[in-house]
Amino acid sequence: MVRTILFQGDSITDCGRDRANPGALGPGYPSMVATRIVNNNWSCRRNFINRGISGDRVVDLYARWKRDAINLKPDVISILIGVNDTWHEMNYGNGVEPERYDRFYRMLLDWSRKSNPDVKFILLEPFVLNFGFITSEWLDEIKERQEIVRKIAADYNAIFVPLQEKISAAADMARDPKMVLGDGVHPTIYGHQLIADEYLKYAGELFK
Repeated sequence: MVRTILFQGDSITDCGRDRANPGALGPGYPSMVATRIVNNNWSCRRNFINRGISGDRVVDLYARWKRDAINLKPDVISILIGVNDTWHEMNYGNGVEPERYDRFYRMLLDWSRKSNPDVKFILLEPFVLNFGFITSEWLDEIKERQEIVRKIAADYNAIFVPLQEKISAAADMARDPKMVLGDGVHPTIYGHQLIADEYLKYAGELFK
């Protein structure tokens, strides 16, 4: 039985959570997912933990993985990471190139599985929308990262949650991408709801 679910990632997962409160999930998709899981089965006690940190790259996750993942002994680890690996390179020359992103991502999963061979992984596809400061160079690299995460999910028998297609379609339908991702990266409340919907569509069976 899945008891402890850990959400990991960057600002999209963090979503302004109260860092002083270890149980705070923030107002984003982790809270939406947790609420619906609990509502579907009140009799089963679950422990939801959000350790997303704004600005993180995959190497930052690795640097804090023992404290913020291994030591928490999760049954399920959910990861959404990748946009800052590109963003930090575009803005500061301190990104994580796709090849190293792939290697460190796998190291996180290997470390977790060595600690708990039964741990389950839910890997979310990184995403952007093409407006504002998002350029074609961004799009090409994010697409490469999306394929990396999809391949890692297959290699580790993890649940892969595709997000780019759904988010792009919602932006087209709204005729204003800012309704979905406020700046091309960070989801609005509507965007977070889309992520939660897709999350439970692909991973919901794990929590029944």
